[in-house]
Amino acid sequence: MARLGIPDLPSGIKLVYLAEGAANVVYRFDLTEAFIPGPTNRPDLPDTDDTTVHEAPGLLQGKLLRLRKDTPANVPYKEIEQNFDTIIRPLFKLHELVNQSLIRLPPGLIHHCNERLRAAEESGSRAFKRHGTYLSLTEPYGLLITDMTTYNDPGAHLAELKPKWLLQSPSAPADADRCRTCALKQMRDAEARSRGQEEQRSFCPLSLVSEKFEIVLRATEYVKGCWDKTRLAEILFRHPVLLRLLSLQKVHQRVGLEGPPPKTQVMSLDMTLRDCTVYIKIPQDEGSQVEVRLGDLDLKSSAGGKAQYWRDLETDLIEGGWYHGRDEDATNDHGCLLQHSKVPAALALLP
Repeated sequence: MARLGIPDLPSGIKLVYLAEGAANVVYRFDLTEAFIPGPTNRPDLPDTDDTTVHEAPGLLQGKLLRLRKDTPANVPYKEIEQNFDTIIRPLFKLHELVNQSLIRLPPGLIHHCNERLRAAEESGSRAFKRHGTYLSLTEPYGLLITDMTTYNDPGAHLAELKPKWLLQSPSAPADADRCRTCALKQMRDAEARSRGQEEQRSFCPLSLVSEKFEIVLRATEYVKGCWDKTRLAEILFRHPVLLRLLSLQKVHQRVGLEGPPPKTQVMSLDMTLRDCTVYIKIPQDEGSQVEVRLGDLDLKSSAGGKAQYWRDLETDLIEGGWYHGRDEDATNDHGCLLQHSKVPAALALLP
């Protein structure tokens, strides 16, 4: 039974591991089968005789479950959800977001999931860099998020990209030849080469909001998840979600060296809008609806040295000459749109 307006996750639901990042693990629901923990004497694990799977389809249809890891940041889901509701959600239309809502977890679920993560480590099926970090035993909630996978639509494609900075940094040199993202990429590529590693292939984010279709099409070459680059470019070209993100980045420019003091929280939204992800679910049938949603919109924290890190990075880009494309050894420099246009990015991209 739901309490305080937050629904309960039925105890008999089977979870299937989908993916994980540094702070969360994401599961999909198997609504065809009850959750069976296996032989155990642990009384805290879910009891499949007390399941309410029949109540689940309406609540869980089209959703994934996100569970929080025990990490140093340790931001409770209730705080994350409150920030999402009060700060992020009002900025966008509902269909433009990977939506999320709290759900109360049944007793024993986290213990069981952690046991499965440990078993995956032993079998070698869990990425080595994720070993040793497990779900928080003190977090009573999970987050139901919009399912943007193609599991239930195997003919569809899911493309995803990080738009990053759709405008130039406000503290970049006026005569810069690189946008903020391309300057950072070139600096990191140089560092990678010094370690004998490969450079990363990517697009200039200014291309995503270009008024020229061929520039958007060129950018899609670096977007994974969709083999039909022309169709993807047609979807992205002047898409309302990208233009809305561009508009918000123009308004929220408390970034760079001219922003607020590092220990304040006012940079959080501005940086969040520059580190989100666009998910594009493309059905096989060209007549069907394409979904374009923004995710990864947890409010960034400027605490714990992050704000100072952002400012130090900006200083490195400026003083290192990276905004002027100083790296003559780059072998994978596709060219920044700012370099080609030779006009200030903020002026070139005004709608």
